Amino acid sequence: MPNQPVIALLYDFDKTLCTQDMQNYAFIPSLGLAPGDFWKIANDFGRREKMDSVLAYMYAMLWESEKRGVPLTRKSLNRCGRNISFFPGVEDWFERLNKYGALFGVQVEHYVISSGLREIIDGSAVAGAFKEIYASEFLYDGEGRPVWPRLAVNFTAKTQFVYRINKGVLDVSDDRTLNDSMPDDSKRVPFTNMIYLGDGLSDVPCMKMMRAYGGQAIAVYQAVNKRGVEQLLRQGRVDFIYPADYREGTALEITVKNIIRKMAVSHQLAEENAQQLRMIP
Repeated sequence: MPNQPVIALLYDFDKTLCTQDMQNYAFIPSLGLAPGDFWKIANDFGRREKMDSVLAYMYAMLWESEKRGVPLTRKSLNRCGRNISFFPGVEDWFERLNKYGALFGVQVEHYVISSGLREIIDGSAVAGAFKEIYASEFLYDGEGRPVWPRLAVNFTAKTQFVYRINKGVLDVSDDRTLNDSMPDDSKRVPFTNMIYLGDGLSDVPCMKMMRAYGGQAIAVYQAVNKRGVEQLLRQGRVDFIYPADYREGTALEITVKNIIRKMAVSHQLAEENAQQLRMIP
């Protein structure tokens, strides 16, 4: 279909699509640690060294694995993804929305923007649903062992990936094209065609960006963080809040479908207006 609009759904991952931090399911137990113990080690180290928290946890993964004699490789991290537990309805959510968008002549795409590890996400049951996964990642040697951070996605750095999706410049090594001037009407995914789903304060920079540029921001919650997302709604940092239940017919799904339909109709009206203007002598 010519001029088929693209609608992008952008997701945090931990506690947005899956029920807890992705390292908690298999990686941390493989070290013989409880999740709370590992995160205390990583966070204490980061504070002591005045270090970015994402780089600190990545380094903690390396040294704790080495100290405890637990092999750490890309393949072992991929295997950890198999243990991830998703919220109800997540695993067929993406295909349902793709089909719904097609009814209105729009292409729905899904992206991850996460401070978690891409290697673990890549091994999960939903990895194939995403057009691109932006998440922290190690660089590996020829034997598949991590030797350096390849990408670290902290909370404020998440916004650069929104711009990449907006312009269609998905290669993280391509900063030149990303920073080139580009007319708004030539950008692949307008901000007004974006929906961001997150679970809390770590997502506020992206959520505020959505609201500032005409997109939509949704916070999902479990009982433990319900009060926090209610505060985000009161402060005007998100448009909607819902329980993290992605099953068909839930309030979350109904609202997201309504937003997709609204975005599709807005595009159609804009096209009709442009066509009429072209016909005026």
